[in-house]
Amino acid sequence: MIKQLDPEQVRTMSLKEKDEWWLKNVFRGDMPQLTIRSAATGMLLGGVLSLTNLYVGAHTGWTLGVGITSVILSFGLWKAFAAMNLGNEMTILENNAMQSIATAAGYMTAPLISSLAAYMLVTGKIIPMWQSMTWMMALGFLGVLFAFPLKKRFINEEQHPFPEGKACGIVMDGLHSEDAKEGVLKTKLLVIFGAASALWNLIASTKIMAALHMKFFNIPVMLAELLDKFIFSVKLMGTKLSDLTINLDVDMVMYAVGGLIGIRIGISLMIGAVINFVFLAPILIDQGIIILGEGSSFKAITMWSLWGGVAMMTTASLFSFFSKPKMIFSAFAGMFSGKKSEDVLQEIELPMKVFVIGIPIAGLLVVILGHWYFDVAWWLGLIAIPLVFVFTLIAVNSTALTAITPTGALGKLTQLTYAVLAPGNITTNLMSASITGEVAGHASNLLMDIKPGYMLGAKPRHQAMGHVLGIIAGGLASVPVFYLVMFNYKLENLASEHLPMPAAVIWRAVAEVLTEGLSFLHPTAIWAIAIGAIIGILFEVLKIVTKGKFFISGVGMGLAFVIPFNTCLSMFLGGFFFWLVDKIAKDEEGFWKKILVRNMETICAGVIAGGALMGIAVMLIVQLIK
Repeated sequence: MIKQLDPEQVRTMSLKEKDEWWLKNVFRGDMPQLTIRSAATGMLLGGVLSLTNLYVGAHTGWTLGVGITSVILSFGLWKAFAAMNLGNEMTILENNAMQSIATAAGYMTAPLISSLAAYMLVTGKIIPMWQSMTWMMALGFLGVLFAFPLKKRFINEEQHPFPEGKACGIVMDGLHSEDAKEGVLKTKLLVIFGAASALWNLIASTKIMAALHMKFFNIPVMLAELLDKFIFSVKLMGTKLSDLTINLDVDMVMYAVGGLIGIRIGISLMIGAVINFVFLAPILIDQGIIILGEGSSFKAITMWSLWGGVAMMTTASLFSFFSKPKMIFSAFAGMFSGKKSEDVLQEIELPMKVFVIGIPIAGLLVVILGHWYFDVAWWLGLIAIPLVFVFTLIAVNSTALTAITPTGALGKLTQLTYAVLAPGNITTNLMSASITGEVAGHASNLLMDIKPGYMLGAKPRHQAMGHVLGIIAGGLASVPVFYLVMFNYKLENLASEHLPMPAAVIWRAVAEVLTEGLSFLHPTAIWAIAIGAIIGILFEVLKIVTKGKFFISGVGMGLAFVIPFNTCLSMFLGGFFFWLVDKIAKDEEGFWKKILVRNMETICAGVIAGGALMGIAVMLIVQLIK
């Protein structure tokens, strides 16, 4: 069973006390971790899963977390090898090191389906394959360097959930548990809820059910259509609720994420979603400020709402960070002196010198490549590096609480910044946003990977090295397939019916609008930025004044302005369900307390694992059916 501090200990213990407790109660010493087989398995699985992410992302604009997927595949692979006497089963920490590599590889595809593709669409020029590969790897390495100085605060001190990472840790603990009784229970729950989630996502596919002549099993879609007909077809000021993304999501994965993030963040998301989609959006549509048109109504709404939401996340994240100056200064204490610092984990953490030396070097490399490859002016490239730090704080805060990394929204904020600094320069606008958005995304995902390692007692430096291996594996696997197979060096294949590339289309559209300057912003959007910024600071001040009792999160509420209402609703309902069960179930040894409360994290992890795996499979099968 995973040992962890309770909320009261998290609130009252000092960082040193937390680190000492972890070293004594959780750390597993020299158990094999980053071995040749864990590295090879992670790079192989990561490379394959990066291709899946590339394919899915090119059609949907989304990339999927592959940590849980890789853990289950790796566990099953080496268990099968052991049964055939071809090797021993992986240790839990080898599996953890493997998932760090695989996850890093999986996220390498993001620039290909967004900024790099957008650059090619705008310029009409194909970026050489080797340039794309080196650019993506340079951004990934810089992300690793930015992540680790933030680990102490977000993981060690504040013990943030990082929901996907937490789910991954619980999955590994259930699979590798030495406690037969507890391990069997967790494994059964994991398998049962994972299978149920996978089956639900399978029957939710209209095309697959139709191909199998089993439309009568398409229960999730029939339920959604029924609700849409009688409830979500209702209009608010002339706009259907469904056009405001106010409907019920049939995918169980986000409900499980809500269970992991808890009721407090769920309420913050719900408040923000109601303000944005129930009140503001209908008014703005009615006034003609937001024009839905024939495309995605969500995209039209977020083109206005993201400015206030990102402002709220920005000020909340920065105020929260700088409200703890002692934490910042202590991270660098004794760095260059010969004396040992008070850091009891200094022998297993990456030395701070790595970041102090590495960030300027890697940052300069990115600036040089940006100038050589995309003609970004030196001084404009240099400005992007400190912006990376600011946006990494925001992205990590969001990822830590909700498992959602708002890379797209933060990229647009950078695009707005460079619309002022380099008006009319569309390529600079795109590629500077690529620097900040992608580096922030890599840093956030690395911390998501480190969370299960912290839960299970792994060495952080091993996971950092693993992340570097994953960056290499993902780049080597995804870039050639994108160039040689997916668009085959033909620009007309990009943003086509065959390869729609929605993320790249959005990046291009924003860049084309923003390069005209700030005049495109409606006055109401400027007011939204100002109000959002003030609210973000106010919420953090209230949290400090009430000593953490004020439950609304500025980051959570701001995030609701850049993701659909149904996603916010799903996470809220997931958190509310488990909170309600905990309140109602009084018998500590009763079924509901034992299964749904004590094993809530295992259940959510199973739902996420099964739903995510089947979600990928369904997307691929649907494309084959076409």
